[in-house]
This record gives sequence, structure tokens and C-alpha cells, in this order.
Amino acid sequence: MTQAKAVIETIERQGGIATLNQIYHHIFEVKDCKWGSKTPLNSIRYYVRHTPGIYRVKPGLYALESHRHKLEQLGIFVQNEKNKDSEEVKKFNHSYYQGLLLEIGNLYNYSTYIPEQDKSKKFLTKPLGSIRSLDSIPHFSYDNLVKRSSTIDVIWFNDNKMPHSFFEVEHSTDIYNSLLKFNDLQDFHVRMIIVADERRKQEFLNKISITAFQTLQKEKRVSFLSYESLEKQYEQTIQRTKFDFIL
Repeated sequence: MTQAKAVIETIERQGGIATLNQIYHHIFEVKDCKWGSKTPLNSIRYYVRHTPGIYRVKPGLYALESHRHKLEQLGIFVQNEKNKDSEEVKKFNHSYYQGLLLEIGNLYNYSTYIPEQDKSKKFLTKPLGSIRSLDSIPHFSYDNLVKRSSTIDVIWFNDNKMPHSFFEVEHSTDIYNSLLKFNDLQDFHVRMIIVADERRKQEFLNKISITAFQTLQKEKRVSFLSYESLEKQYEQTIQRTKFDFIL
């Protein structure tokens, strides 16, 4: 089997759509394909991007043309100027970026958590609940603070089961509400990140500048992470974590 066909078969086995991480992880299960190169990841990326029948849904996310109709029925679309504000794209983006954050956290060996109400939402063809490593939130503080944090979109916990990073994915909802959560939890030594389209960065800057959030702003407690930057860091994280394993 050619390497290009091995890439297609790997994506097929994942339901017709796969992240680079999934492709890297599963492609060597295709036994009748040989990868003689010392840099197989580079070869895989080349075939993913240049093989007819494979299309890019987002950076780091690829699908088969033969599955496009089925995937669109599941709400998985290539975003463009016409559909970027549609309800289908909003739902897909929110759970997709939650999934990316879970995968990155898992790759860095953090314990990962998403709210109970999100566990059945899909990251591509898998429920988010199957990607998080924690089925319940650690009881790391007083009940009211644990309950408050349990609604945050994604949390990474360190080895002591203390929160390392809070992520709120804001595709169309009000950034103000996420800043209120972060404000309530500001006494914890934790990174706080708003994840959103680059178009919303100025909105973020405007809202964090109001008096109610002056401590968050003054101490630079909250960072803004664009979707594009998250996607690039996801690819870079995969390459770093897989490189040592491959060699």
C-alpha cells in the first residue's frame, strides 16, 4: 500500500475525519505500508495536504471528500464568510476547540475536565466525555468555588489536582460572563484564558478594562488566545510530543 493510501485509510478508520494527532497515532496500525524515512511526520503532513480526496476542514483537521455530505449532516462544515455565524458552525466550533484543549492538556499530562453538560457534545465523531481524563471535578477548595469553576469550558489540573489553567471558549456568547467567573476565582494561582476568534480581541480588551475587572487587568491575570493561535499550537504540540516517540 502506498503512503498516500495509508493516510486515506487512517482517516477512513476514524470516521472520515481526523486531527493530525489521530493520524499520527493510528497510521502505523496500517501494517502493509512501510515508512522508511527518518522523518515520517513530515511525509504524513505532505500526503495529508496534497492527496486528492482529502480536504482541510481547519488547520490540523482533515476529512475525506467521500464523507463530506455525511459530515455536514453531523454539523461539521468548512467555515467560510457565508456560514461563519450560522448556528451549525457556532456549535461545531465550540465543541471542536474544547476538544483541542482537552487533547493538548492530555498530551502535556495534565488531568483534564469539562462540565457535565458538555460531555455528550461531539469532538468530531467522539463525545467530549471520552477525551477528558476526569469524570468529576476534583474537590480542590470550598464547595462554592468548586461549583463555580465546574462550569468553565475546559480545566487542566496538575498532579496535586489543583487547577493549572482555566479556558473559556467564546464563539458568540458574552465574554463578560466568563470574566465574572475568572474574577470570582482570582485568588487561585491559575492561568485564565479566553479562547475566541481574533475578531473578538478588541471586545475582550474593552470588557476587561471596566472597573469591575480592574484587578484582573492590572495584574494581567487573563490572556486572550485566538482560534488560529490555538490551532497552530496544537500542531506544534503534536510534533514535539510525537518526535521523540517516532525516533
